[in-house]
Amino acid sequence: MSNVSHARSDLSGHPDASEMRARYDRVMGGRDVALVDAPVFLVGLYCAVSPWVLHFTANQPALVTHNLVMGIAIAVLALGFTVMPERMYGLSWAMCAIGAWIIVSTWVVGNSPDAGIVINNIIVGGLTVLLGMVCAGAAARTRDT
Repeated sequence: MSNVSHARSDLSGHPDASEMRARYDRVMGGRDVALVDAPVFLVGLYCAVSPWVLHFTANQPALVTHNLVMGIAIAVLALGFTVMPERMYGLSWAMCAIGAWIIVSTWVVGNSPDAGIVINNIIVGGLTVLLGMVCAGAAARTRDT
């Protein structure tokens, strides 16, 4: 019977080791902001549930729908960043625009919002803009290399 088992050896002597290392670097190079995906998702979820957390569902029905839709949109972007980062990070600037809109929409969509609602949407919108800029910066850095 022939011996078909191979002894384990170090891969550094493999003729394709440098090519495999370069491919691994390329594949992992697109995931510079993997740690940003979870905060983006959490900001989206909080934006979606914030009307119920802050109890403004009765006096600001338009903002309730608005924050729910915007939160779901941010969470979907975060899921896209996780599943297909090389394709989705181009939408990072859209996330920045969504964050800016969340800040402004408090006065555009809302009807005389109180200070809690204003502060909530400013913080959520600011975090969305900040995280969108981090994603956009990483996407630009990935394209340059």
